[in-house]
Amino acid sequence: MTDTLARLFATIESRAGADPAMSHTAALLGRGPARCAEKFGEEAIEAIVAAAGADRGALVHEAADTLYHLQVMLVASGVAWAEVLAELERREGRSGIAEKSARLPGG
Repeated sequence: MTDTLARLFATIESRAGADPAMSHTAALLGRGPARCAEKFGEEAIEAIVAAAGADRGALVHEAADTLYHLQVMLVASGVAWAEVLAELERREGRSGIAEKSARLPGG
């Protein structure tokens, strides 16, 4: 499954220089990091609405859209997928409570 997301990220990166008239991804990236972040937020809200409404099919669809737009936002912001995975690996095996308290002032 991770390979699917890695391939998607590579595809998004490869579209950065493509013709925006021929590539939706290139068009999004051409609008800059702020617009990519807005689009990610819109998709995340749609996923939340689907989950809150117990619409399983819509949630699956919106979750996929959210992952795509997360990766577009990362590419637009110059963040590598490997950096995100490394952060997840760093947190692996650590309790969420311990992780959160380590980020709090004095934690």
